[in-house]
Amino acid sequence: MNDNAGQTRQAAVTPFDTAKLDRLMEEAGIDVIVATSKHNTQYLMGGYKFIFFAAMDAIGHSRYLPMVIYEKGAPDHSAYVGNRMEGAEHQNNPFWTPAVHTATWGTQDAAGLAVEHLKKIGKAGGRIGIEPAFLPSDARDLLASRLDGARFVDATHVLERLRAVKTPGELAKLRRASELITDSMLATIAAARAGSTKMEIIEQLRREETNRGLHFEYCLLTLGSSHNRAGSPQAWVEGEILSIDSGGNYHGYIGDLCRMGVLGEPDAELEDLLAEVECIQQAAFAKVRAGAAGREMIVAAEAELKASPSAAFTDFFCHGMGLIAHEAPFLMTNHPVTYDGIDADKPLEAGNVISVETTMLHPKRGFIKLEDTLAITDGGYEMFGDRGRGWNRGGA
Repeated sequence: MNDNAGQTRQAAVTPFDTAKLDRLMEEAGIDVIVATSKHNTQYLMGGYKFIFFAAMDAIGHSRYLPMVIYEKGAPDHSAYVGNRMEGAEHQNNPFWTPAVHTATWGTQDAAGLAVEHLKKIGKAGGRIGIEPAFLPSDARDLLASRLDGARFVDATHVLERLRAVKTPGELAKLRRASELITDSMLATIAAARAGSTKMEIIEQLRREETNRGLHFEYCLLTLGSSHNRAGSPQAWVEGEILSIDSGGNYHGYIGDLCRMGVLGEPDAELEDLLAEVECIQQAAFAKVRAGAAGREMIVAAEAELKASPSAAFTDFFCHGMGLIAHEAPFLMTNHPVTYDGIDADKPLEAGNVISVETTMLHPKRGFIKLEDTLAITDGGYEMFGDRGRGWNRGGA
């Protein structure tokens, strides 16, 4: 086994709140966590992510499977299990974990190293927290076969709660992601002309985001009266509207906003329709603050929506965000992503980050939407990327 810097160091300095994690693990009945998702291993490693597998996990007959092992109350027993090439990363910028095992090429050798480490720290028969949706079946089978007496517990909720309140550093990254996406979308709208196709506009946005230091993830785009947000050869026509909804990643943190464009000048009806969307957004914003239940925001927005002339084809939605597009707090049930809104009746916390979005599927004028990112504060909220929320002119 290749074990780079595998000896235990004294007083490991962790990049996350160990007291909070220990409390969450105690409540969930977990002795040791084996995290395997990219987002949670990145979080537990203080933002580190191996660039070689940033785009694709597959290699040879298997896939890359990073692991972070953390024992409740014993950060000095922590370990990182990674690919062989990550030994060089560790040499240049040492990982915080006292044990570092950069010796893997696939899922089973990663699981084998995890077994060895769990045995070394005396937790081979304990209650082991795993991420079922992010642990390949062959790796889980190997863990189960070699850890006699171990009980596997779903640690997904524990890790979600750990990440729910963002640190100042995380908030800065989310703010930057939102600002750069807003800049990119406004530049893309201004550059688009009559005859620009959806595929051309999406490619323009990708370049705008990439040139600003973002990792482009997606662009959902509509033109004219269509509600279809997939790329196509459809071209923008004078007088038509455009909606541009994009996710871009900044140092692992997601930015997700939607802004509107028009080729020409918006007529009175378009001004009124976007104003309806804005009124619903503002009704939600007015109820956002630390200590207020998320349901207060939802009730206020839905009351405003119900009174809207366009209520029959308009929808309100809100969700937590951070390292991934939908994370704690979980505020609405199966709307549209399938999870339970378990946090709707709980108080929002300063440091939570949420996306607030109102979508109008107008039968004649098209897809009209605003999506905004809010960081919860004691006195209310801070909006990230708060520009371009009206009608932005194309061909400028």
